[in-house]
Amino acid sequence: MDEDQEAAARSNRRAWSFSSLRNKRKPSDGDGGGFSMRRGLRSFSSLREGWRKGKGDDSPSDTFKGEDENDGSREIASGFTEDEEAGSMMKKRISTAWSSFRGKLGRDRGLKEGELSPGEIAADVLSSDNKEKEPRFYSTQFFFEYLVVVSLKKTKDAYEPQITYQFPKRDGMVRYQKEEQEKTFKAITLFCFPEGINWEPLTEYRSETFSFVLTEIDGSRRNGYCRRLLPHGNGARPPEAYCIISSVACFGLFSKIFDEVEKRRQISMAMIYPFMQSLREAPFPAPGNTVKIKSFIPDAGTEMISLTRPLESWLEHVDFRTLFRCLSDDEVLQVFASTVLERRIVFIAEELSTLSQVIHAVTVLLTPFTWQHTLIPIVPEILIDFVDSPTPYLLGVQKRLLHLLDLSQSDLLVVDLSENREETFIAKIGDEKTLLPHKLRDEILQALKARPEKATVEELNKVVPAAFFPFFIKTVGHFNHHVTRKPGEPAVFQRRNFYKALESKSTRHFVKKFVMTQMFDLFIQEVEQQPASQEGFFQKKVAEYHERMKKEKSKKTKH
Repeated sequence: MDEDQEAAARSNRRAWSFSSLRNKRKPSDGDGGGFSMRRGLRSFSSLREGWRKGKGDDSPSDTFKGEDENDGSREIASGFTEDEEAGSMMKKRISTAWSSFRGKLGRDRGLKEGELSPGEIAADVLSSDNKEKEPRFYSTQFFFEYLVVVSLKKTKDAYEPQITYQFPKRDGMVRYQKEEQEKTFKAITLFCFPEGINWEPLTEYRSETFSFVLTEIDGSRRNGYCRRLLPHGNGARPPEAYCIISSVACFGLFSKIFDEVEKRRQISMAMIYPFMQSLREAPFPAPGNTVKIKSFIPDAGTEMISLTRPLESWLEHVDFRTLFRCLSDDEVLQVFASTVLERRIVFIAEELSTLSQVIHAVTVLLTPFTWQHTLIPIVPEILIDFVDSPTPYLLGVQKRLLHLLDLSQSDLLVVDLSENREETFIAKIGDEKTLLPHKLRDEILQALKARPEKATVEELNKVVPAAFFPFFIKTVGHFNHHVTRKPGEPAVFQRRNFYKALESKSTRHFVKKFVMTQMFDLFIQEVEQQPASQEGFFQKKVAEYHERMKKEKSKKTKH
């Protein structure tokens, strides 16, 4: 396919894009990974993370009590809605599949994760070592909005997931607020148990932690963090899920919180309440800072639980280990190239945690840009028709559903992550190895070799961004030199001059394709709208990179 044909094909696909997932804001210092504040319909995407071995204890007995001061309204919509000009049958199927999750409500909006405001406060925290006061800064964001328990209740023919507990309990809602909350809870039950009603009682169940995302009508996001475990009891019984709804994206912290929840659950349901109450009252720490939660456990006494955020907040919701365990470096590069050019990609795996961890890691490789299209790390069987969507997407499909996919589609990349797979790419276009400039591709592969054989999360969080971020600096990092600004007139990006400034023919060829993507288009729109004096996240990283290169060059010259 030549450039003109590919451009036409991409243009046609974008005309039917999912508008609610076009996020315009990119990462800035201290923000939570660049989640945008753009108007669009709310979306849901399921992200499963991590497996933990163990069983639950006691079955719930008492409903949590409390009041939610934030019982404002919300709208639930799929985020998989079509642009106004499109009208195909595929859109109708998708729209119908998600119609039950829509509603109309307004909501007071809080700050995004990591975003500081004039209301930010400094807290003096006693050091456990020297007992001296040292300033710690917290954003005005809190840990979570509420905790719900989703249980599998026996019906005539199956087990149906239902919300059985909520903390704090919302009182005083009017009728339409109750109706909209019910729609929200239906969405939560879908993602806490995406397998639907196909459950049987179990005697053993390995606890698992995962998350999903709800995108607000203005583009801000709330996250659902879940842990599924087997409640205490005799004989076979179905698992239950604990789900925390929060506007912050930090899987590592919430995984640790669920460790504490599960520990208390094994003692008694009542032990969860004081811990969650303390957590709810605690401010969410700014990047690089720690908050300590005091909690009492019978026979163990009072415990101090420390929750620390990493300094680089855009990396706190990702674990690269599964990506590089499932795929070789060369295979990761092929997936990365396809993702950068916004192609349709389906990941196949047996374990749900594998699907979500890999897909989320792939999206982080795009930083400083943001994936703007459909992203469903775990596709329930009832939504398998999403695979037939003509627009770009990243989908995760269980291997048992592989037979339902049409692998004859010419522009589809299907990646098998299974351990005993015969081949990694079940379906592909064939040009994946040639999409990136060959010199820059080799540089990424060389940089990835710097990681230890059994690298930790922290080690990968250093090596992987150091390998991929320079790729964008070298290809499009000069963008700001080609934005013309005149007094009283909107800024204009000089696209043609932008890619003509590149000396390398292969790099110029890649950039001509990349500037056509929605992720780059929305990035440039934001640059054009921001004041000339405002330096964004990418601009700062570009400046830091060139300064570092100057120092390294100076050192080599001296030697």
